[in-house]
Amino acid sequence: MSRIDESKEFIPVRIAVLTVSDTRGLAEDRSGQTLVDRIEGAGHILADRKIIRDERAEIADQLRAWIANPEVDVVISTGGTGLTGRDVTVEAHRDVYEKEIDAFGTVFTIVSMQKIGTSAVQSRATGGVAGGTYLFALPGSTGACKDAWDEILRWQLDYRHLPCNFVEIFPRLEEHKRRK
Repeated sequence: MSRIDESKEFIPVRIAVLTVSDTRGLAEDRSGQTLVDRIEGAGHILADRKIIRDERAEIADQLRAWIANPEVDVVISTGGTGLTGRDVTVEAHRDVYEKEIDAFGTVFTIVSMQKIGTSAVQSRATGGVAGGTYLFALPGSTGACKDAWDEILRWQLDYRHLPCNFVEIFPRLEEHKRRK
């Protein structure tokens, strides 16, 4: 089973939070704030935070901007992962992914099933990698953000987590671009 190796030094990760909403401002952004509180509480660095509309091109453009920014290691978005016509966050993420982390959505569904039962099938949470940056799209509810962070991301973004974690492979995410 997984565990934290206390003999290893914690490595803070720089994380940007993106809230996708046509209606929320910073004051009403409880899901984004939930992520910020957990990120900072875990000892990571909030690299940036934005709220943008449910527009596929705008979401993808913001993801690309953060991917190009060397001060951002991880992007976590909240909102726009459902089934309605305005829910385009997953498509925007997939527009920029180089590789999808298929098991992220699966594990998120397993975690969600324990909390909300079969309603978990309505989520399209996803994860991927592009330009050496991890990208995760979470539902817009505070409960979903808590579940994703507490049960998955806090562990995978902790370098001390065993048997493996996302942080330890940061240096290898773009090894295909190096000359041989």
